[in-house]
Amino acid sequence: MAKFRFKLAGILRQRKQIEQEMQRRLAVRQRTLFEHQQKLQHIQQSVMQANDDVRRNRLVGRLDMSYLAAHRRFLIGMQHQAVGTVQRIALAQRGVDEARNELAEAAKRRKAIEKLREKQFERWRADLAQREQAELNEIGMQLAYQNLTEDPEPAS
Repeated sequence: MAKFRFKLAGILRQRKQIEQEMQRRLAVRQRTLFEHQQKLQHIQQSVMQANDDVRRNRLVGRLDMSYLAAHRRFLIGMQHQAVGTVQRIALAQRGVDEARNELAEAAKRRKAIEKLREKQFERWRADLAQREQAELNEIGMQLAYQNLTEDPEPAS
């Protein structure tokens, strides 16, 4: 029996590899975004803990103004870190969006080749079925011809 051979199999394989590479890029960029989000969350937790500490322990009794000034500088520094981290999150989010778009485009290109392969396979299968039917018809015609050309046995 004949075997289907897709002439663009190499291109399909290449498109699948490109799509996998785009998936890896998306995963790396998502990981980067996640790390920046975790860093921002850590900054927020540090600020909350420091503020709780000041409220519970440092605002009772005699006030230490140098500690409060240091705490204020700490909050300003953390705010600067948070702003920088938010900017990095925005950049990372754009990178994730770009990677998603690239992945979607790669998947679309792969699917186009797969659709072409499916159409060619269906055409090949229909052609094969037509040839097989023609062969069966030919065999049937030969058998019918043999039956007609054989001498009928004389009736007694």
